[in-house]
This record gives sequence, structure tokens and C-alpha cells, in this order.
Amino acid sequence: MKTDPIKIDKNAPDWFRHAIAQPVHSRFLEVAGCRIHYLAWFDPDAKNEIKPARPGLLLIHGGGAHANWWRFIAPFFMATNRVCAIDLSGMGDSGDRNLYQPETWTSEIEGVLHDAGLYPSDADIIKTKPLIVGHSFGGFMAMKFGAESRLPLGGTVIVDSPVQDPTDTPLPEPAASTRTAPPIYPDQATALSRFRLMPEQPCENSYITNFIAQTSIKECTGGWTWKFDFQVMGSRRFGEPYRAELKALKGRAALIHGQKSAIVSPRTVSYMSKLMGPTAPVIEIPEAHHHVMLDQPLAFVATLRAILDAWSRNPK
Repeated sequence: MKTDPIKIDKNAPDWFRHAIAQPVHSRFLEVAGCRIHYLAWFDPDAKNEIKPARPGLLLIHGGGAHANWWRFIAPFFMATNRVCAIDLSGMGDSGDRNLYQPETWTSEIEGVLHDAGLYPSDADIIKTKPLIVGHSFGGFMAMKFGAESRLPLGGTVIVDSPVQDPTDTPLPEPAASTRTAPPIYPDQATALSRFRLMPEQPCENSYITNFIAQTSIKECTGGWTWKFDFQVMGSRRFGEPYRAELKALKGRAALIHGQKSAIVSPRTVSYMSKLMGPTAPVIEIPEAHHHVMLDQPLAFVATLRAILDAWSRNPK
């Protein structure tokens, strides 16, 4: 069966079309016996990086998502950063594992930083520290990497990842999947019709969700299925509390959250702000739910640009 090319909705604005049209390199590396995929909005093999070199920027997707969730965001940072987006194992175009652990995912993050040249061996080529942005589950992995890595970071930006006060009622846990194998749909249209955001929420930008849906499925024997391993999406969707990791972040940190997020409440924002310290920016995006960059993409871009620009003016 022939795979239809990605179709952009007719109502998609020009900025979205322009962003999606930007050249992007698809690369693979092996980490702990698993093939890991990432996208790069520059050529990691190029030797002519303009000096002073642009700092690296690694984007990390949420649970069950993939690097293409950043396809319409990353190009806005091409002029100032060397931008990459990772597919963590079990998701996107990366391979599956028999066992998924946070330590393995953070090893994959480090592997991509090295493979993409964001930590080059020649200090004269680039002296700036890379930056990490993680959404939801990806924010937890960013916290863990930022707290435990021996490698220096320029900063960690967390996007709507809930670290709750231990005295608060825990968020309800999604039911663990009872499937022993991923669902297989008879055709592409049926698979696309089953796409849902998790946690579920409204999103007025259908041109974005339609693009993400198309990049979230793949052909398989018997039809079409999702680009993630169902073993990844267990009952502990949000994993460990990550309070210690958030508090122990090395370097600078910032929090971006949606005004209408169902999982990051004002109390959670206040608690996370205390853990990060008084100098960490905490910015609410109006009219955004949990999937902030889908709901208010340009507001998200402007917010992230402001944070990174402020940090670049006062390097540490």
C-alpha cells in the first residue's frame, strides 16, 4: 500500500506552512542497543559553523509523542540556535526496548547531544552550553538529565510538566493499557480518525493536530498503527514525582505552563516555582491547555525566545 504524503490543511496559516517547509535532517544513532532517531534543523556533519557558534537547543516530546510535534516550532529558533528534536525510545521513529527506564531515556538525550555536535570536543568551535526544552513527560526527562548529568547545560525549560506538592491530592492515574499488541487499523483514514490528544483536551488549531496525526502513524503488516510502543504508556504515566530533580537542576531553569492546563494547577505552579528558586522565570500562556505549543504556538515561540534571549545576555 502506498503511503500518502503529509497533507497540510488548506486553512493552515502561512507561518505554519513556512515552518514545515524548512529543511530538516533525519538522523539515527545507537544508545544501549536501541536505534534512536532525531531531527536536526542544521547539518550536524557540516564543518563551517559560523563563529561565534549558535548554542544547541534540544527539544524533548511528551509521552507517546515524537519529534514531529516540534516541526512547526523549531524553525523559529534556527537563526539563534542549533536545534534538534529527539524521538525517545519506544516513540516516534526510534526503536523499542524490553524495559523502559528514566536512566535509559536520559542516556539517549546525552547521546543525541553528542551525536549532533552540541557537545563538540573542540572547545574553540563552540563554547556555549546547550539548552533543553521538555514538554510534559519530556519535561520530567529534562529535569532528570539537568539534575544528574555531568555535562554542563545553559538552561532547562519545563513545559507543563506537573511536579505536585506532596500534600496535594495526586493526579488521577490513567488506566494501564490491557493490550498485548498495538491496534492495527485497516487503512490510513481509519487510523487518523482515531487520533486523540492525551490527556484529552480541545484544540482549535486543527491544521496542527491533523499534521501531528499524520506523523504519528505508520504502515505495518495488515494496515496502519501508532508510532509508539504500548509498553511505554503504563499506569504511571507521569512517573516519579521528580521533586528532588527539579530542586537539584544545575544551571538555570524556567517553567512555561498553560492557563487552562488540566494537570498543572496554580498550586502546582507555585510549588514548582519555590523549588526552582526566585530567579527562575515562570510564565503562563493565556488560553492554552496542557499541549501549550499546539494551542498557542506563536505565544509559545515568543515566550521561549524571551527566556533564551535573556539567558544569552547574561551567560553563566
